Amino acid sequence: MTTAPAIPEREQWTGQVGFILSAIGSAVGLGNIWRFPGVAYESGGGAFLIPYLVALVTAGIPILFLDYAIGHRFRGSAPLALRRLAGKLGEGLGWFQVAITAVIGLYYTAVLAWAASYFVFSWDLRWGDDPTGFFVGDYLGVAAEPFTLDVVPSVMIPLVVMWIVTLWILGAGVVRGIQRANVVIIPLLVVAFLVLVIRALFLPGAIDGLNEFFTPDFAALADPSVWIAAYSQIFFSLSVAFGIMITYASYRKRRSNLTGAGLVVAFGNSSFELLAGIAVFSTLGFFAFQQGVAIGDLEGLTGVGLAFMTFPAIVSEIPGGEWVGSLFFGSLTLAGLTSLISVLEVVIAAMRDKFDLTRAQAVYGIGGVIAALSLVLFGTTSGLTALDTIDNWANNIGIVSSAIAMTIIVVWVRRSGGELARHLSAVSTFRVGPTWLAFTGILAPAVLAYMLVTKIIDLVLNGYGGYPGWYLGVAGWGAVGIMVVAAFVLPQLRWRRDPDHFEAWPSAGQLARKGGAR
Repeated sequence: MTTAPAIPEREQWTGQVGFILSAIGSAVGLGNIWRFPGVAYESGGGAFLIPYLVALVTAGIPILFLDYAIGHRFRGSAPLALRRLAGKLGEGLGWFQVAITAVIGLYYTAVLAWAASYFVFSWDLRWGDDPTGFFVGDYLGVAAEPFTLDVVPSVMIPLVVMWIVTLWILGAGVVRGIQRANVVIIPLLVVAFLVLVIRALFLPGAIDGLNEFFTPDFAALADPSVWIAAYSQIFFSLSVAFGIMITYASYRKRRSNLTGAGLVVAFGNSSFELLAGIAVFSTLGFFAFQQGVAIGDLEGLTGVGLAFMTFPAIVSEIPGGEWVGSLFFGSLTLAGLTSLISVLEVVIAAMRDKFDLTRAQAVYGIGGVIAALSLVLFGTTSGLTALDTIDNWANNIGIVSSAIAMTIIVVWVRRSGGELARHLSAVSTFRVGPTWLAFTGILAPAVLAYMLVTKIIDLVLNGYGGYPGWYLGVAGWGAVGIMVVAAFVLPQLRWRRDPDHFEAWPSAGQLARKGGAR
């Protein structure tokens, strides 16, 4: 390899703290707050923590390390780094990952707009006595038909605002935009959520809620679906295998402690999920106490229903509910914003590498196109239906397929697992070896393949959400089709600069002689 770089000098994080906070900002998102508590409750309560930790150690952290190694060793966006690793096959996978993030970015911004709106609504409890009716009818104006172009101003306006904020942060660059935003937002998010947790713990009935959440049902551990749920939760919450951590790792300095930072990010993300479980089930315990029913009889314990239907109803019952609601929806907005920034940076970095664009051209050109599509699809009366459908396919089919393909290509097709393990060990304090390779190349893809096949069979046989088959074909399978087309078409386009010539990092031996990891 020549020493003349093919791509201009990459932007870099200023140090370990900036990278860790940005990576945590990506990992901690909407799923931590509204998905984990419900999944844990339905999967054995306290006993769920056993498969959850097993999944974290055997799949979440190993694939996170794999992303870090690829991004740092080959110093590029997902298509560029994977091309340098595995040629056009790798580049195709990289563009598949970019397409996943572009699709997610379309609808993720809509949820942020909803959360930001509800942050304002909390000040006067605007949803009144019927939070479900207010959300579905007054706010979203959900149409009976699955697709319309009827604009909803109450959604469109905050959606435009969220896109302006997001593109402004991305346009400012890696350090002045992404890192600076995360350095401010993550500590603020932690403080706000801790205050929310403390308030929730002192509500009447909170202990009953915690008992429901933590009481273990060890019989559930014999159910394979509980273990699959654990792997699924870990996998989706860590932002692995769809380009985010490859891109973020490519901005790290030459001697950077990759695995040490990865452990901080992984356990920091899981700690936030646990906090979310405590906060949510403390408030659910209070709500059940007020209603005189068991927690198991409550509806809407996860997802959109929990956040925008059940929680507003709870807030209306809590003394001082206005500021409790503000803390919850403010936290939801902040967590979602840092995740959205990381999702869109995958697209921006890939377009810059491939077509030699400036950051402004990529952010306001490519990002502007995605924003326009987002407004058309999710600022309308059919936005909720589109979000529910596309999110299901993007996560359960797109991301899982990407992870399986990446582990097989890296470990089995290109036989690069040993090279990446040596790279991780050379630059990090926590060394990896055969165990990491076994988890990454055997256990993780096997579990993920089971998840993928099971999900595909279920979708084909049973459909989804009661939506018409033609709509699922267009919005669900169509979204996956766009990802596949991107994987085949974009590698055929010419790189504006030679992607295969770049300044190689020193070998493990050279790094060791120069002082090892920092």
